[in-house]
Amino acid sequence: MARLIHRLLASTMAAALMAGSAQAQDSSRFIMVTHGVPSDPFWSVVKNGAEDAAEQVGATLEYRAPSTFDMAQMQQLIDAAVASGPDGLIVSFTDEDALGGVVQKAADNNIPVITINSGGDVASQYGTRLHIGQSEYEAGKQAAERMREMGAEKGLCVNHEQGNQGLDRRCDGFSEGFDGNAEQLATSHDPVEIRNAIVAYLNQHDDIDAILTLGTLAAEPLVRAMREHGATDMFTLGTFDLSPSTLEALEQGELDFAIDQQQYLQGYLPVIFLDQFVKNGMLPAGDVPTGPGFVTQQNASQVIELSKQGIR
Repeated sequence: MARLIHRLLASTMAAALMAGSAQAQDSSRFIMVTHGVPSDPFWSVVKNGAEDAAEQVGATLEYRAPSTFDMAQMQQLIDAAVASGPDGLIVSFTDEDALGGVVQKAADNNIPVITINSGGDVASQYGTRLHIGQSEYEAGKQAAERMREMGAEKGLCVNHEQGNQGLDRRCDGFSEGFDGNAEQLATSHDPVEIRNAIVAYLNQHDDIDAILTLGTLAAEPLVRAMREHGATDMFTLGTFDLSPSTLEALEQGELDFAIDQQQYLQGYLPVIFLDQFVKNGMLPAGDVPTGPGFVTQQNASQVIELSKQGIR
């Protein structure tokens, strides 16, 4: 009897090990390559979404990004990802000239590619399956139109990643929304430089009455500069994207609005879609817009806790 029980237990354990081994072999491996620098809180939320999705579907996710905004390094990261033969590739298609060739290489090697955040207007020309994000041009235009409705007459678009096609498109749309009556200020990622550049520009251009930053990386030094000079009520102020400090500024009325493109979904959805494509050959029939939505003082408190959790 003891031997029979021992044999049954051994058989059960072997079956469980075989099932676990088969499941491990069946686990898909996806690689996400973005241009997001470590100092930008936006991309930590994207990564959170991707990791949550991978855990839910039992896939392996590898997240890779350059240490600075560097298209040559990003190109190398994508090329290395393609060479490793993943089951799917997720890319922020920031620069068509720099990344188009390596993304096409992935498609030519039958690696399904989904783009997120940037490049949705051109990515499909390089064999990508789907884009998840927002129309950057339209979002910038809507920001300007909202500012004009609030009484602004001349805008300033603060671009902390000039050469990033998505951010450049935001400024282009912003300019159209102001009927061309807008300027662009190029800065780096350094918050001190951003603050100083904004203050210096405003001192030289007293006709600016509306300022749009293209991410929380620039919004936070903008708000600090306005506080220091007691000028939060002198300008119409808006930004792209959310962070706990940005939402706090919205709640206190120091920012007029933030454009929410729901970056958690930009990380979460491509993993879910690629998993379905690998398992069942299914994908949405068209691109998936995650924005733009507008957060203001009236609804900021609703998303503050979620932002602290790395979801909004």
